[in-house]
Amino acid sequence: MVIGGAAAWYYKDVLFPAPEPAPVVEAPAPAEPVAGSGPQYPMPESQATESAPRNLVPLPPLDDSDAYFLLEIGSAFGPIIESLLTRDAVIDRLVTTVDNLPRGELPEKIRPVGRLADAFAVDAGGEETMVLGLSSYLRYDALVAQLYYADTDAVYDIYRRYYPLFQKSYERLGYPDAYFNDRLVEVIDHLLATPQPVDPIYLVRPNVLYEFADPDLEALSSGQKLLLRMGPDNAGTVKRILEKFRSRLLAGR
Repeated sequence: MVIGGAAAWYYKDVLFPAPEPAPVVEAPAPAEPVAGSGPQYPMPESQATESAPRNLVPLPPLDDSDAYFLLEIGSAFGPIIESLLTRDAVIDRLVTTVDNLPRGELPEKIRPVGRLADAFAVDAGGEETMVLGLSSYLRYDALVAQLYYADTDAVYDIYRRYYPLFQKSYERLGYPDAYFNDRLVEVIDHLLATPQPVDPIYLVRPNVLYEFADPDLEALSSGQKLLLRMGPDNAGTVKRILEKFRSRLLAGR
């Protein structure tokens, strides 16, 4: 589900809402992959099953896959998530986003999703300190609901079918000897380890962008800070979704 949830919808700031867009920065150089060890979580070969006994159309080339992949995402997740997705380089953006979620910054130009309908707002606070609360949390309710009601098996089947393209994208991102599925499981585990602080969560705005007043929270990764911005209820739901999808990933081996 991290694939769908992390699905730069038109190069705009949504995962880290702010009143003005942040400057575009280059993606960090990928870490050196460990060669020769083989996948820790190998993906099974894609094939038709008894539940889907049709002859599957061969996968398109990665650079021509957007229309096909978006159609399947819309079927699995619903219109809210599909409408947020950018129209170009979808798999490349998803792969790069997943790889960057455990890092401190998620470069704006690589994000696969667009702006939420409701603008970011704080609940209360003085001139220098503001509180992160329901005004922010409610923005994510519809999005999280779409993730919650998605069929995990159907999402897994899409991921499994398109996995060769995810792997190819990961290799050309700079990991020719590593495996995207291993990285996906690693990132899911990282997100599941996100702490849930006791409310209230205070924000400060030293410049254009909001930051967490607590330096320990501000030091969290981009993915973990996104979960905090969703609020404890939505974050808990997303964690349960991730746990379920992780189990499905491992069961498919």
